[in-house]
This record gives sequence, C-alpha cells and structure tokens, in this order.
Amino acid sequence: MKALMYVALILDALCAVLLTAIVLLQSGKSAGLSGAIAGASESFMSKGGSKSWDAKLAKATKWFGLAFVVLTLVSVILTRSVLGQ
Repeated sequence: MKALMYVALILDALCAVLLTAIVLLQSGKSAGLSGAIAGASESFMSKGGSKSWDAKLAKATKWFGLAFVVLTLVSVILTRSVLGQ
C-alpha cells in the first residue's frame, strides 16, 4: 500500500508540473488585439495553426486539471490509510 501511495504522489507532482507548463504555453486572451494594434502580420495558414494549437492546449489543460484533482484526492486517501489517521 505504501508503494501505491508513493506512485500516486509522484504522478500528482508530475501532473502539477505539466499542468503549470501547459498553462504557461497558452497565449493570452488579449494577444489577438495587441497583435492587431502592433501590426503583427500573420498569414492565413499561421492563424489557423495557432488557433488549433491553442485549442489543443485548452483541451489538455482541462484533462490535466481533472487528472490533478483526482490524483490529489487519491493520494490524500492513500496517505491517510497508510498513516492510520
């Protein structure tokens, strides 16, 4: 049971680091307006590519967020059962 607790804790920490990285990789919601004001020229192909990349990152954020919450709850339950509290 102790090994399972350590596996859950390691997966939880890894999920937290990946979730933080995914959130930091996303572009801000105001990036489109500042790019238009600054005169950033984007071709048609790069515009669609960035939207699909942002959509993939948004979907990954939801899944990794859910995994983080579930792993945190599982690790708390396992830790309490191992330590006998």
